[in-house]
Amino acid sequence: MILKHFTELQEFLSEPRNVVIIGHRNPDGDAIGSTLGLKHYLDKKGHKTQVLMPNEYPDFLHWIPGSKTVKRFDRQNSQSVKALKKSDIVFLLDFNALHRVGDDMQNTLEQYENDFALIDHHQQPDDFMYMYSDTSMSSTCQMVYNFIEMMGDVELIDKNIATCLYTGIMTDTGSFRFRSTTSTTHRIIADLIDKGAENDRIHSNVHDANSYNRLLLLGQALSNMKVLPEYKTAFITLTEEEKKKFNYEKGDTEGVVNYALSLKGIVFAAIFIEDEEQGIVKMSFRSKGKFSVNQFARNYFNGGGHDNAAGGRSDDSMENTIERFKSLLPTYQKELENSYEA
Repeated sequence: MILKHFTELQEFLSEPRNVVIIGHRNPDGDAIGSTLGLKHYLDKKGHKTQVLMPNEYPDFLHWIPGSKTVKRFDRQNSQSVKALKKSDIVFLLDFNALHRVGDDMQNTLEQYENDFALIDHHQQPDDFMYMYSDTSMSSTCQMVYNFIEMMGDVELIDKNIATCLYTGIMTDTGSFRFRSTTSTTHRIIADLIDKGAENDRIHSNVHDANSYNRLLLLGQALSNMKVLPEYKTAFITLTEEEKKKFNYEKGDTEGVVNYALSLKGIVFAAIFIEDEEQGIVKMSFRSKGKFSVNQFARNYFNGGGHDNAAGGRSDDSMENTIERFKSLLPTYQKELENSYEA
């Protein structure tokens, strides 16, 4: 764990400040939940806050308390830049380096004259003035709970804060089934329920809000799945044409990679998705046991994340990207065979 200048940050926040809170590009449940959870908390402390996101996030997260106050840097650029210029500090949540917000926003943040405060659980974070980094944590939302606790303000957690933090912990732990889910995680979840988080409603809002087209897209993805049993690996592909066929919307591929990982005997799963807008192939990696997809993504696909969940990208074609991926597997055959009990 890295805890840098916490006392100084606590003192800095002892009087009202203008605070901007930022999540990563293509924000997920943990990014939205942590930023809005922190916003609600700081608002109660008398600060003036603004949450900024680099771009759009999935429709199934738009119900979260405070979501309507979020500004998008790509669509509300002048308002976002104005908020940054007025701010006394910027909190960076659920990402470990400025490039995770995308080029345009990164360029703006690199010109920022005040300090950054990082709260994040990803590996190998960049250095900032204030830091709370812990790769053992299940989620950034769990870290925001701990941050509030370290500030001596757990009693300030209300229904809105509890709902935001529960959502992020739930989504980043795969509904509490990933190895990062500890007994402490469950104790925090219990406290959030006691403080007003409606677990059944949150699960339903996130997981039972599928569109008809999203389910058809899932069917297409599953029909594209390939299994490489000799490497205990399975992967899924989705082309731009297939996405358009089923009227793809942001978030429609969230969690699809986990279907490949759910296969008996599989310890390494990947999904490759063409992204016409960025001109890349986006990928997500998942693993069971000791095989580090974080290191795999960092070594070969300009990515990173956690040991068992990471992302990457390729500037090559889908066909060439898949061939490169498959060519790397023999190097890791023994590691994959011994990664898990599968």
